Amino acid sequence: MRSTRVRIAIDAMGGDHAPGEIVAGALRAREELGVDILLVGDPQQIEAALPPKTSLGQMEIVPAEDAIAMDEEPLNAVRRKRKASINVAMDLVKQQQADAVFSAGHSGAAMASALLRLGRLPGIDRPAIGTVFPTIVAGKPVLVLDVGANVDCRPKFLEQFAVMGSAYSQYVLGTTEPKVGLLNIGEEDSKGNDAAVRAHQLLRENSQINFIGNAEGRDVLSGRFDVIVCDGFVGNVLLKFAEAVGEVILQILREELPQGLHGQLGSALLKPNLKRVKQRMDHAEHGGALLLGVAGVCFIGHGSSQAPSIFNAIRMAKEAVDNQVIQRIQSQYILERESG
Repeated sequence: MRSTRVRIAIDAMGGDHAPGEIVAGALRAREELGVDILLVGDPQQIEAALPPKTSLGQMEIVPAEDAIAMDEEPLNAVRRKRKASINVAMDLVKQQQADAVFSAGHSGAAMASALLRLGRLPGIDRPAIGTVFPTIVAGKPVLVLDVGANVDCRPKFLEQFAVMGSAYSQYVLGTTEPKVGLLNIGEEDSKGNDAAVRAHQLLRENSQINFIGNAEGRDVLSGRFDVIVCDGFVGNVLLKFAEAVGEVILQILREELPQGLHGQLGSALLKPNLKRVKQRMDHAEHGGALLLGVAGVCFIGHGSSQAPSIFNAIRMAKEAVDNQVIQRIQSQYILERESG
């Protein structure tokens, strides 16, 4: 019989540091989060990455014959390599042998595999990748979607992103009545191109979300919004820029604070504060992005993910399962809208 614990299928062959960092993060998650882990990939490589005398315990190695490289065309690779690690991991969710899947490999392949194997939720035309950004308000992150799944978006896609993002923000991030914004070049309702103006109208008329208007670039990290929607082209640029700015700020702090005797003393005194700054700004603290809109919990991590990122991605996947985010999107939002 299946364990009642949350089971996470992990593409152990995906990412720049696979399988070593993947295995390390998974082992920590098994111990600290109380989840069952299914490591999918080459058994010999996975076993070689395990520390000596490691007991698998609530961890299982699921063989996969192949892996999808980062330079492969995603859809063709997913169809051609049916026994690739991401496909085998996704099948475990489809067959209800796992509750969620995580991959730090080819994000396009992960999305293609999810669409082909899990399918879309009723009422959803396109899935979206949602990622959490820190804001200037402590403990108040903002969810931005889409950050890369759809380069071009119709207005109704953005409306669907807002509905899904609101559910995730409310039930996983714990936000009461999430405030939704549309990323745009101005606050006025008439700002932006034709698609933005039409999307604004749809969002304004949707009673299922708390839409408070357009969000300019300077508003993204202000804490004013809980969910911000945009097309995947703009969202991906925003994501990578924000990550780079965070790394620059942290590097400047490392270089400038220790300067001189007073700086060295100050750095020692500020060390706990600097650690908290890093935790708020470092994308590794969030682990990955949820692919919203497919019929299963699917998290996609950075290709450069290391053990801390893997651990945090598994933590977020567990929270999404525990809070039944997929079921809530489908029953409370999508089906209600269709019946209305």
